[in-house]
Amino acid sequence: MLLLQRAQRVAGRRLAARWTSHRGMATATDPYDVVVIGAGPGGYVAAIKAAQLGLKTACIDKRGPPGGTCLNVGCIPSKAMLNNSHMYHQTKHDLKRRGIDVEGVSLNLETMLKAKDTSVTGLTGGIEFLFKQNKVDYLKGTGSFVSNSQIAVKLNDGSEKTLDTKNVIIATGSEVAPFPGGAITIDEEQIVSSTGALSLQKVPEKMVVIGGGIIGLEMGSVWSRLGAEVTVVEFLGAIGGAGIDEEIAKQFQRILVKQGIKFKLNTKVLSADKENGKVVVKTEAAKGGKEETFDADVVLVAVGRRPYVDGLNIEAVGCEMDNKGRVIIDDQFNTSVSNIKCIGDVTFGPMLAHKAEEEGIAAVEYLKSGHGHVNYNAIPSVVYTHPEVAWVGKTEQELKAAGTQYNIGKFNFTANSRAKTNLDTEGFVKFVTEKETDRILGVHIIGPNAGEMIAEGVLAIEYGASAEDIARTTHAHPTLSEAFKEAAMAAYSKPIHM
Repeated sequence: MLLLQRAQRVAGRRLAARWTSHRGMATATDPYDVVVIGAGPGGYVAAIKAAQLGLKTACIDKRGPPGGTCLNVGCIPSKAMLNNSHMYHQTKHDLKRRGIDVEGVSLNLETMLKAKDTSVTGLTGGIEFLFKQNKVDYLKGTGSFVSNSQIAVKLNDGSEKTLDTKNVIIATGSEVAPFPGGAITIDEEQIVSSTGALSLQKVPEKMVVIGGGIIGLEMGSVWSRLGAEVTVVEFLGAIGGAGIDEEIAKQFQRILVKQGIKFKLNTKVLSADKENGKVVVKTEAAKGGKEETFDADVVLVAVGRRPYVDGLNIEAVGCEMDNKGRVIIDDQFNTSVSNIKCIGDVTFGPMLAHKAEEEGIAAVEYLKSGHGHVNYNAIPSVVYTHPEVAWVGKTEQELKAAGTQYNIGKFNFTANSRAKTNLDTEGFVKFVTEKETDRILGVHIIGPNAGEMIAEGVLAIEYGASAEDIARTTHAHPTLSEAFKEAAMAAYSKPIHM
């Protein structure tokens, strides 16, 4: 009898251990503190931060590999292609003047695409490791609202689960916006979105890019460097998209034209149809006029992105949305439902990964302590072409429109010693400061390493620095960042080297 009781106790402990190791999901008596729907830059950062703050956390994403659009088919693979296509182009066209003779240079596109994929899998795998390290339960499947405290999950393996939770953070991101009016159908082969443009199996002879914003210019640059004849068609009168300074945009276009990219500005695309193995693109002037036709092997539709809530069943909980499909939130990321917050591309603001990350951290801090912080005046933007373009804060045209009195400080990279030694001198740094106080209102850079250099401008705006504060801060010599210092000097006094 004693042996039987002991055996029963052992069996009971084994059963309990097996149950504990396989359960892994909160029950009605043990709900999650927060469930994050979406594992993109905003979602995965929010989930990890929540766990670090002691909240029992789950994160759901239907893609499988975490990282969202950014890591899987956006920021990361595009930067791999931009970097490697630049190296290829530089090897073919720039090394000779540097005293490096190279013969027989050829493109192995298959290997270049594999290098891109290796970057992606390494980083997405890293996020899964971080989830485990921080004890975040990661569910690969589609999450949808049953109520404001229950999330149904259809897992990618075919099974289903229901999670009970005290709070929810919506971080479902965005998707490629279709062509307005539906006149162009994307097939991801000849008529592609940014996703398809990252996986073309051969270099097209001719590519037409519809949209002269960041995505269109980056992808257009990649395929232009690899040998395509690229034409960018833009409805507006300038390239670069929202937030770019007009002076920077004009210089940017001049440089890209020298690199071989053609532009059709103030031009409206009417249609793009496949005919006899080509794509025929019909356009007219934006204000109406004579039609013009282009033929291309590949057309990239890069007309923006839109919030993504498909399958979320958001109507079941009554979260209010605006007429653009964005979830409406207040200044603490609260939706119209008290325990549901929302961050990233699916709500207001620029669709940028780093903006979503900051919101993810702030939203969780609000949950935990009631306090969080994101300064929307200090969110940088970067175009990763060559040269790079980066900016933060106000543009000169915005200040003119507002009637703000301002000063301008500029410094050209042609006068920077490091840029000269690198034989890479195109572009300049531009400061926009408040005339009365010298406070930095905006920083705009076109030139080498602009994407890294802009961080100093972000920090300056975050802490309310003046141009003189930057100018009186020692910058190492010789560095590209000295151009940043001298542009600050030019804003309140005079630069030394120009």
